[in-house]
Amino acid sequence: MKHFLAFVVITFFYSNYVGSQTYKNTNDQQNGKTFGQLMTWVLDGEKGPKKVEIETSTEWQELTPDQTNYAVWIGHATYLINNGDVTILTDPIFSKRASPIGFAGPKRMIPPAMTLDDLPKIDVVVVSHNHYDHLDIWSLKKLYKLNPETFFLVPAGDRLKLIKAGIKNVYEMQWWDAFNFSNTTFHFTPVQHWSKRGLFDRNKSLWGGWFMQTKSLALYHAGDTGYSSDFKTTYERLGAPNYSFIPIGAYDPRWFMKDSHVNPEEAVQIALDLKTSYSFGMHWGTFTLTDEPVLEPPARLKAALKEQNLALDFFISPKPGEILQLTK
Repeated sequence: MKHFLAFVVITFFYSNYVGSQTYKNTNDQQNGKTFGQLMTWVLDGEKGPKKVEIETSTEWQELTPDQTNYAVWIGHATYLINNGDVTILTDPIFSKRASPIGFAGPKRMIPPAMTLDDLPKIDVVVVSHNHYDHLDIWSLKKLYKLNPETFFLVPAGDRLKLIKAGIKNVYEMQWWDAFNFSNTTFHFTPVQHWSKRGLFDRNKSLWGGWFMQTKSLALYHAGDTGYSSDFKTTYERLGAPNYSFIPIGAYDPRWFMKDSHVNPEEAVQIALDLKTSYSFGMHWGTFTLTDEPVLEPPARLKAALKEQNLALDFFISPKPGEILQLTK
């Protein structure tokens, strides 16, 4: 069934009509849609995009144990990052499905570019929000088992989920909170989104991006977001990142997704708002979550760059597994 929406319909119905919101966006944007709007999308007659396997790379195999200042897109919003000080993993999902149940739900079109066993020692895991394609408990438990010294940074309201799974070293953050690890400061920043994992917990936990900063390098991971002024505020408060990781997929139908997911043109505007030096795309080509063709996001990204007379290397869409050099 289209994007496993039978399950979504059930959880959507209960989560929108039971309980009260705890957190909200900085601009008070309400990202929830009505049950009728959801059903309009579910029953629109479209089968969803044709599943296509995007091109991947095995270049990550060339990484050496002492290599620093690199990033590798593993898939979806998962990036392996070394900033010259610590090794970071963002929104890790290595499961076959983005779902609360293992036998159904959005299924991967491609495997992770690196397996959990392929990873170097991870110092810090950052999670942007609690949707199943970003907070995957199975992956987090495996990471903790591989290295019990790993620190896990999560939005306010999500710590208990990890603690109940047996994970320690978990710290939850409010917007603009800062966490210092080694010589890196992790700032949790606002974006426009929402949270929900069950029937009664809509917006009971926070969502956001991560600004990760040393004295010589600043990185930004936007998680999931609609377009808002939050990125201008992030620049005003924290400065310009050298490199940013920004979603470019899961945006159609626009009438339904605009408040929660940017399209490629808006992703370029986020990069401009942040005044970042370079950006890398993510959140496309791994799971079929929405209606746009699988290969459309990077094509539209290139077109948006040309439209604004920006260099094509200002914002690239790397292959999963490709090594990206992070030099100031």
